[in-house]
Amino acid sequence: MNKSFLFCLFLLTPFLSFSQSFYDEAVIQSIEITFAQSNWDALLDAEKAGNDGYIMALSVSINGTVFDSVGVKYKGNSTYNANQTKNPFHIELDTYKEQDYQGYKDIKLSNGDKDPSFIREALSYKILRNYMDAPLANFSHVYVNSSYLGLYTNVEAITKTFVSDRFGSKSNAFFKCNPPAGAGPGTSTYPNLVYLGTDSSQYYSRYELKSEGGWNELIDFCDTLQNEIASIENILDVDRALWMLAFDNVLVNLDSYIGSFAQNYYLYRDDYGRFLPVVWDLNESFGRFSMTGTGSLNTTLAKQQMSHLLNQSSSSFPLVSKLLSVPKYKKIYLAHFKTLLLENFGSNGPYIQAAQSLRTTIDAAVQADPNKFFTYADFINNLNSDITSGGGGPGGRASTPGITNLMNARYSYLTALSDFTATEPSISNISLSSPNPLLNEILSVTAEVINEESVFLRYRTAIQGPFTEVQMFDDGLHNDGSANDNIYGAELTINSTQTSYYIYAENSSIAKFSPTNAEHEFYTIFASSETVGDLVINEFMASNDNAVADQDGEYDDWIELYNKGTEALDIGNYHLSDDGDELDKFTFPSGTIIQANEYITVWADEDSSQAGYHADFKISAGGEGLYLSDGALGILDSLIFSDQETDVSFGRYPNGTGAFQTMPHSFGSENMLTTGIFSFEEGEESLRLYPNPASSSFTLELGETAFEESEIKVFDVNAQLIYKGTMLQSTQINSSNWTAGIYVVIVGTYSKKLIKY
Repeated sequence: MNKSFLFCLFLLTPFLSFSQSFYDEAVIQSIEITFAQSNWDALLDAEKAGNDGYIMALSVSINGTVFDSVGVKYKGNSTYNANQTKNPFHIELDTYKEQDYQGYKDIKLSNGDKDPSFIREALSYKILRNYMDAPLANFSHVYVNSSYLGLYTNVEAITKTFVSDRFGSKSNAFFKCNPPAGAGPGTSTYPNLVYLGTDSSQYYSRYELKSEGGWNELIDFCDTLQNEIASIENILDVDRALWMLAFDNVLVNLDSYIGSFAQNYYLYRDDYGRFLPVVWDLNESFGRFSMTGTGSLNTTLAKQQMSHLLNQSSSSFPLVSKLLSVPKYKKIYLAHFKTLLLENFGSNGPYIQAAQSLRTTIDAAVQADPNKFFTYADFINNLNSDITSGGGGPGGRASTPGITNLMNARYSYLTALSDFTATEPSISNISLSSPNPLLNEILSVTAEVINEESVFLRYRTAIQGPFTEVQMFDDGLHNDGSANDNIYGAELTINSTQTSYYIYAENSSIAKFSPTNAEHEFYTIFASSETVGDLVINEFMASNDNAVADQDGEYDDWIELYNKGTEALDIGNYHLSDDGDELDKFTFPSGTIIQANEYITVWADEDSSQAGYHADFKISAGGEGLYLSDGALGILDSLIFSDQETDVSFGRYPNGTGAFQTMPHSFGSENMLTTGIFSFEEGEESLRLYPNPASSSFTLELGETAFEESEIKVFDVNAQLIYKGTMLQSTQINSSNWTAGIYVVIVGTYSKKLIKY
């Protein structure tokens, strides 16, 4: 009996497989667009007014990396104006040829014509990413034909790349919820999710389809929301929708679903049939937009005291009115709303430090911007004070609240309301009955909960799937101690090596979550996997761009099995799969033998016609499961993994027996945490790391044989990329916010193991 994982329980934040350096908040990017035509502005204006297509740029340089033949167009509705110099851009690197920058193909650049602070968009997304999947954002210098246009906000585009990275698929129904012709005064076609009947043409002017099909799915969603609210969880990620509504309201972000045009969000339908909302376009958050759909909030005081239940009774906003009509959903909404308030705002809230950090990064760039819509003094003052002049485009001179002036008063107003002074449940002392659960073991989960009426455990085994709810009891019959002692228990059969869960409690007034930002964050149980014999999944690579080629020279996903025993194994009719409900996706041919201490590799490339072992499935770099089973479909080994780095493998260390972790690939050979190319000799090693173990920080130093300006990557044991930077001769890294544990530090082709305490 061998255990493939040691038990581990900790808080897990979903993480990303893509590079974040292009959206590093501490670094202003540089984008230079070169057109062959000197009248490029007129060409872009004409295309914007006509087909809204792209003009080919001769080249686009991003931080010195040059791409030729790139699609460029102006974007925006109220932020675009043919008579202004600094218009927003959409750059599409792959319009004419397949190319990308750090995996990104679409670049969205906002011109800041509504925001004296320059930081509304980046700051709002930074807050939102703690609670739901949202774009990354920072800033960029933008040049056209060598002329400097100014400082832009650089926001990650919500594309098929985005949904694939976050949600694990990209071919399902996908909508941008903005009227294709644009919203504005006089608009009557809003993407407000009102059910308009079964004729899809009634929806065309309200939503922009981003997938090949999906109108019937959208209509079904609107119908369910309007007429079958009891079934809404089958077709909508309700928790994510409630986070969106709470966020928009707390930040007085009215150019959104809760405002007059009910727009600026995306909907993507996941592989489980649920629409997932994604917030978009936050340049007018923190009270810059005033129209609520039932009137206008024309003073900062009105925005400070805007109702937390805005449009609750309006049939024009069914996502608000229908969801909040369900008592349970309203309690969840209030819990999320209160979490957003308490974790971010108030006179000393962390949003102020985040805002100041962004301002420090861009201060000099704002001063130097030749085409900014507001003065530098406005930039300095708008963090705290209202600005009543400046701006571009329609409504550009509307009053803009000072961010802290708005939010500090709003915090005081809201936290005094009865919905938020009501006693909330308290959840603590979460524990498990077994320190080392095995697959198929029945595990008891307990928690101490007070001020409650009902308590639930919500769990899932699929990395992107919906959570299943089971009730917890304080009756003395669920391994919960004595009856009525405020210790609640529930039993859970551990049928996956990774189970995510959180605790939910409610009373008559409000709900409470642990962790507070569930479902975006959750706790995770890593269980032991019992293997029959000595055959294990030893290593795999889910994003193979240039690491290992198959016999035909193709760089495909691969999975390595290892026989760690002393005798040969006949694995004919054994199976590999990435789906726990379909274990026999790939079957080894009869008579397949794996010798003792030998390896067999299966290429996961959906091309079974090739010679060798080629499975009819691919591995998702965004995370999923792998399952090894015998001829009777009994699981021999399995794991659930999250996002993977390109050309970096995930394997057992020590080889064949240890826990999975990120490492340089060791295709068909013993797993190592270093490449084996370079040695680390005492006193003259190529990479030094100290102190180790480390607490609040550690230092990396290069030896004489290594090179500066290599890329630094730090991964935790679950393959989460938690730090990325550039190596100097000596680089100090702040690790004070990292959780205790083991990390892998990779600098170029060198790697070190770091212990954080």
